[in-house]
Amino acid sequence: MEGYLSIGEAAERWGVSERRISQYCAQGLIPGAKRLGGAWVIPESADRPSGSQPAKPGKTPELFSHLMPLMNTPFSPGQCRQAIADMKAGPKRDIALAEYHYFSGQAEKAMTETERYLTAKNGAIRLSACWLYAFACLTMGRPDHARHALREIQSNLESGGESEPALRAAQAFVAFGAAVLLHLPLPEEMPPAEDFLPLLPPGLRAFALYVQAHYLYLKGEYGRSVGVVEATLTMGAHAYPISAIYLHLVGVMSYMSLKQTGRAREHLLEAWELAQPDDLIEGFGEHHGLLGAMLEATIKPEWPEDFRRIIDITYRFSSGWRRVHNPVTGHDVADDLTTTEFAIAMLAARGWTTQEIGEHLNVSANTVKAHISQAMKKLNVKNRKDLKKHMLR
Repeated sequence: MEGYLSIGEAAERWGVSERRISQYCAQGLIPGAKRLGGAWVIPESADRPSGSQPAKPGKTPELFSHLMPLMNTPFSPGQCRQAIADMKAGPKRDIALAEYHYFSGQAEKAMTETERYLTAKNGAIRLSACWLYAFACLTMGRPDHARHALREIQSNLESGGESEPALRAAQAFVAFGAAVLLHLPLPEEMPPAEDFLPLLPPGLRAFALYVQAHYLYLKGEYGRSVGVVEATLTMGAHAYPISAIYLHLVGVMSYMSLKQTGRAREHLLEAWELAQPDDLIEGFGEHHGLLGAMLEATIKPEWPEDFRRIIDITYRFSSGWRRVHNPVTGHDVADDLTTTEFAIAMLAARGWTTQEIGEHLNVSANTVKAHISQAMKKLNVKNRKDLKKHMLR
């Protein structure tokens, strides 16, 4: 009689995380896998799934097929470009390619590819182009162009009060994402999330829930944030790699704020496992300062070249972000901290001790103190209490 492997044994054999094995089982990608006593068991003869496509979502309004189409397409890690190639030539595939270029850190290509669709007649294509163009322009040092695209997104929301439900949901989804991810106030016209979330197809809904988790994080509701992350991933968001990467990253942010470094590291490695085969590294750069030095502790030692590319994205994106964020919010977010100083200062502001930070980064207490001292000097603050007020506002 054939024997079975536990989740842990299968993870060790295939060189992936236990969470990924559970995801394979839940998707039905491992023949013969079954639940036994509340846990999955896997036949000893089973092979790791390779290139298997998750089940396609059910039929949704035509509008949604053109709204961030790559984000809303299920594909296996490593199959991103093929998923785009399988799309019919036209605006939808053009936007999907721009998504790929943006999420793989190629902002200049994304900016060029979306610019011609900023006034497209198709509402979903236009919204997608504006969103991608705005964020690409931040990285490319073109804040005025980014502001123009962001105003177009808000204008769509303001004028869409009588829109049919699917279009209204699309407008709200994009406006919600743009505002929260740039840490800007929500538009006054923003409908409640429960009004538009159920109308979104699975891939977009997963990303919208990431935005909701990010919003809860910004409000300091870390427990609720990780609850949204874990529930969304459990319900199949991992089938949509772009959304899943961002969900895992906000999971890192909130778990680090809760000082649960083990869970934070698991989520970071899950995100990296999804991202690396297709080079989808943009999100790591965007979130760097909020990840609690987890990139320095986990990615830098094993993947130093990728880490350098991520830091380059961080500097370029954050510079553009500040030029849009600061004038709107009135916050004078400093632009002269190094990424290491910022990460350590954020941990200190979260209440981490010098010893805890040193152990996390595997550096001496004196090194931590030096970084904190330099950060405080640049920020013109005198103690950790003031540092907390500055970093967490």
